[in-house]
Amino acid sequence: MTSVISLLSDYGLEDGYIAACHGVIAGISPESRIIDVCHLVPSGDVRRGAAILAQTIAYLPSGVHVAVVDPGGGGSRRAVAVEAGEHVFLGPDNGLLSWAIHASGGARAAYELSNTDLFLKPVSPTFHGRDLFAPVAAHLAIGRHPSELGQEIPLERLVSLPAPTSVLQEGCVEGEVLSIDRHGNAQLSIGSGDLATLGVALGETLVVWLGRRRLSVPFKESFASVPPGEIVAFIDSAGLVALAVNSGDASQRLGLPPGAHVRLSPCP
Repeated sequence: MTSVISLLSDYGLEDGYIAACHGVIAGISPESRIIDVCHLVPSGDVRRGAAILAQTIAYLPSGVHVAVVDPGGGGSRRAVAVEAGEHVFLGPDNGLLSWAIHASGGARAAYELSNTDLFLKPVSPTFHGRDLFAPVAAHLAIGRHPSELGQEIPLERLVSLPAPTSVLQEGCVEGEVLSIDRHGNAQLSIGSGDLATLGVALGETLVVWLGRRRLSVPFKESFASVPPGEIVAFIDSAGLVALAVNSGDASQRLGLPPGAHVRLSPCP
């Protein structure tokens, strides 16, 4: 039995979708504490949702974690429950859960959600968050075991997103834009350790290659370390390199969508 249920989605805050999910959970497991991780994931952006969940899970108590960013909603994709570490993850089997599962030590069991006795009736094909994932999460919170949810799935059949990578080469490190936050900061797949390996220290200058474009960017403690309107590289709260514009939008300014290739090197 668990007292914590977390929710992540791209439902937004303008409508009653999240309230409906809260209400369903409260009707089944009124003692559960609900933590809203994020409901402003860009619509259908599975990668951004996966990054947020993976970078948050270490700070969440053991419990049931529901994530719904589901551009295939109403289609043939499976709804799954995955046990990993001290957590049970619920969501569409589209890769959304995969990075958080890895961050939790890897999956040890997975089940397809097919026990309709645990669903809200009738089930809307376009609102599985309310009618499927929320009630199942609540039933787990009051003591149901994941094995009661449906047939076990071989772990190798779970859909996974390609893991973000960085590659150290002679005098540089290559990576990609992992995600863009609501401020336009571009989080890279390049970690602080990569810069340390290159010998780059705070206060020095990085050469940032964006395709054929070459920029000289100061490596500082935070975006506030440069004047407004200036570009800066810093280590964000997840331990990854981020590019930002103080009081501006780095993604828009630099033309950096998620997945864009970036190369960093020390300034000669």
